Amino acid sequence: MQTIPANLRIFLSWVTWPFLMVTCIAATAYGFAIDRPALVFTIAYFIMATILLVLERVMPHEREWNENDGQTFANIAHTLVTKGTVQTCIVFASVIGITNYITPMAEPGHGIWPRDWPMAVQILMGVVAAEFGLYWGHHIAHKWRPMWRFHAIHHSVTRLWIVNTGRFHFIDSFKSVVLGLGILTLLGAPLEVMSWVSAITAYCGMLTHCNVEMRFGFLSYLFNTPELHRWHHSKDLREGDKNFGENIMLWDWVFGTWFNENRRPPVNIGIKETMPPGFVQQLVWPFVHRYPPKTPVQNPVQTVPDAAE
Repeated sequence: MQTIPANLRIFLSWVTWPFLMVTCIAATAYGFAIDRPALVFTIAYFIMATILLVLERVMPHEREWNENDGQTFANIAHTLVTKGTVQTCIVFASVIGITNYITPMAEPGHGIWPRDWPMAVQILMGVVAAEFGLYWGHHIAHKWRPMWRFHAIHHSVTRLWIVNTGRFHFIDSFKSVVLGLGILTLLGAPLEVMSWVSAITAYCGMLTHCNVEMRFGFLSYLFNTPELHRWHHSKDLREGDKNFGENIMLWDWVFGTWFNENRRPPVNIGIKETMPPGFVQQLVWPFVHRYPPKTPVQNPVQTVPDAAE
């Protein structure tokens, strides 16, 4: 596909991220206004995906990332299994009665949530609160080897594009849902706020993984932009173990993990472990992979020169 003129490319690189995010948020608000939030969200999400797919071809951030890596089926399968697992857990919770305890926590009278505040303020609070759980869940998944086994499925990609946005092991995804929405539930946030946080996270997640040339300026100080997330997928842990925020960078600033150097992020991304290519093999990999034992560091032998020398 032919590239677009340079001037138009520069213009689009500045406006694409804020335009798509603001437009999708406006569409979501309209969905709530007409009492069809799920339908409107789905339409907005697929329109965003279509636009980004086209832009990935005409103005890619890295042309190499447009080459086939043989993982398209695995990416889609992980996405579908992850979404299906979350939905199944919700249904199962309903069957065994867990929702009888959880639902009242999202009703008026529970928790400390200020339900009488403007919805826009509640949504902002919801993003900040949920982000705390998402940040630490993500951080621990990088630092604690038992959780890294599952999170490595996502980081094993060798290119970023919108199709591997949802490439997560279902256990990794379930952990994020529990930590993110769990905080909101305990605080007594209404279901509308939880739906808003979920929608914003979905929009932001697709944008952060897209292979589209974009420029951000000050936005990268506030939000998890593709610019920041490309560093996060670096093999160099000095760069990769940074930028853990899912939507906003507040907690990265608080805990000192925000990272964005004035140079181009690496094109060679992935993990140091060997990930099998097949979807089923990848599902099993975290349970069967064995790391070699750590070799103790020994002090070098100090030799003493012979006195006769």
